[in-house]
Amino acid sequence: MAVVGHSEWVTHGIGEMPRPGEITRLADPFDEPGGGGGVSAVQVAKLGAECLFFTALGDDESGRSTASRLGEEGVTVLAAVRSEAQTRAVSAVGITGDRGIVVIGDPTSARIEDPLPWDDLAECDAAYFTGHDSAAVAAARRARVLVVTTRRLHQLIESGVRADVLIASDGDVTEAVDPEALPVMPGVIVWTQGAAGGRYLRADGGEGRWSPAPVPGAPVDSYGCGDSFAAGVTVGLGRGLDLDAALALGARCGAACLTGRGGLRPQLVEAG
Repeated sequence: MAVVGHSEWVTHGIGEMPRPGEITRLADPFDEPGGGGGVSAVQVAKLGAECLFFTALGDDESGRSTASRLGEEGVTVLAAVRSEAQTRAVSAVGITGDRGIVVIGDPTSARIEDPLPWDDLAECDAAYFTGHDSAAVAAARRARVLVVTTRRLHQLIESGVRADVLIASDGDVTEAVDPEALPVMPGVIVWTQGAAGGRYLRADGGEGRWSPAPVPGAPVDSYGCGDSFAAGVTVGLGRGLDLDAALALGARCGAACLTGRGGLRPQLVEAG
């Protein structure tokens, strides 16, 4: 499997983001790799799949720590090194379990001109795209299955390729999509609905739903749940599961991620 996307070095803490004029404190902080690409790559590896992570990292201690920690989690990091500092983030989680995030610096991800082994994507059973370069979408399309997040809808449209699965959200306007406005209809669009599960629309007009997975513990932190879901769907489809079974696996990944702090510690671990 492959993930093409970005990673951030994230400080997680317990508390609330300040409003203008306020000063707040975050308790029990810890650092780990995060971001859509980093979280999904680790979840792919925890599901027992070989994961190639095409990304870009800063030429500083945070960038090196990101690569090292992802490698410890079983991810094969294929990273272009940028001269600027690694993108960082702060995630604060309060009593509701819903996180707030501040990203520090511009997002960085691999571009097609980076000297990375792009040809290896043709050998992958599935790829999840959450990068920033439309040419890299076309490279990821060489995998047997391509899953794309609507956070990168512009890159997908610009690339002109057809995704097998486009993951949107019914509850987040930044991840919305109008199927009739797409120049190339994906094989299926799925809309996540949080605790209600979700719905999907196939290119042939067929519709369906999936049920939420039981949360295996008390909800703690929503950071990384969506990208863990996307990783589960990608792995499921790459292994030949039908759509409903792949969505069920994704739902289990998202539910597991909700039960601990940060995006990596509570993820679902399951042998392939």
